[in-house]
Amino acid sequence: MSCVRPEYRINVYGCPCSSPLVRGTAAWRAERIRATVRATEYPLPACVEVVLRALAQGEVAEDRQALGLLCVGGFAQDTDAGEWNVTELGQVYLNARSDLRLPASVEVLRVDKTARLAHVVVGAWDSTRPVPVLLSHLTDATGLAAEELPGVWLEADANCHAQEPDDLVLTKVRLAEPLPAGFMSAEAGQTVALRTVDVALAGGEQA
Repeated sequence: MSCVRPEYRINVYGCPCSSPLVRGTAAWRAERIRATVRATEYPLPACVEVVLRALAQGEVAEDRQALGLLCVGGFAQDTDAGEWNVTELGQVYLNARSDLRLPASVEVLRVDKTARLAHVVVGAWDSTRPVPVLLSHLTDATGLAAEELPGVWLEADANCHAQEPDDLVLTKVRLAEPLPAGFMSAEAGQTVALRTVDVALAGGEQA
């Protein structure tokens, strides 16, 4: 609504295209980034996070101050029946607090200015499946213009256990160090394929 003149705001009020509740929209992607950054860099106070975790487990919480803060942050909501539950964004926050996030190399394949998206490959997740990322997320992080991004290599932290491309959230995006000599094939002019290395951890987990 803030992007149009006052007389046109009624036309875009409640538009699902810009709703953070509609999967795949720009607002939805931006909110997931916000929740992940909050979880990994600026966590909620411990007393508030305890309430969020309790709600996620189906428990009843009575701390009205904590519930109010969670509601303002979009992490919890109350129902018409007066019950509180965790929102999708709240679950994103909790997942980011507990899931393993890994540093990953990211190659920008192409950009779509109309959709305001960049399509990238995250080698540590899946070197064959493009991942949609907010274009502004990359331009703001790198200082590059949209048309300069295709072919650029970046580094970022990612939740590499995500199941679908839309569920992958990149944070701490930065330009990668220059590629070593020989990384580009002189004959084919193609980038050497990234290989995902599974590292076995104690307890059977993998990174």
